[in-house]
Amino acid sequence: MIAIVDYGMGNLRSVQKAFQHVGAQAEIVNQAKDIEKAAHIVLPGVGAFGDAMQNLKQAELIDPIVKAISEGRPFLGICLGLQLMFSKSEEMGQHRGLDVLPGSVRKFPEGERIPQIGWNQVRIQKETPLFAGVPDGSYFYFVHSYYVDPQHKTDVVGLTDYGIDYVSVAGEGCAFGVQFHPEKSQDAGLKLLQNFSRF
Repeated sequence: MIAIVDYGMGNLRSVQKAFQHVGAQAEIVNQAKDIEKAAHIVLPGVGAFGDAMQNLKQAELIDPIVKAISEGRPFLGICLGLQLMFSKSEEMGQHRGLDVLPGSVRKFPEGERIPQIGWNQVRIQKETPLFAGVPDGSYFYFVHSYYVDPQHKTDVVGLTDYGIDYVSVAGEGCAFGVQFHPEKSQDAGLKLLQNFSRF
């Protein structure tokens, strides 16, 4: 079972429907015990980093998520979920993240329209089962004002150009995060979710 973590910040039903569309069983959960027994964990999210971490803390979901990742269970962070995987964020002050991947979350520099909204390409930087059958340079749907800046180059999976080349996909082992919304990204996004469900 794929557990889609509900901590009050995301359109979870569309993610669940996308998984169901590719034949995967996915349930929306909000309790630690459900995360502990899940085969796969998905952390979606929209909104502010600090609020998200506060919600996860209040729901006592931080430890079960970090434990699942440390055990090697497949994990996928979506949009804000990718950012939460990192050590810290500079969004509206300094906030600590899950610290699964070392690095920071930063605001786009001045020049481009913020937030980035719409379709953009992902250039794959290292081979991973997550992108099996997804052509390099495929377009995905983005909505965000901040981007991740990994400390280790080995954690960089995909890059996207929006004024700067920023990391739009990061991960290591079985834990990945994507800045875009695969559930809104048509065939390429559905293929990625199908790949994840088969880890």
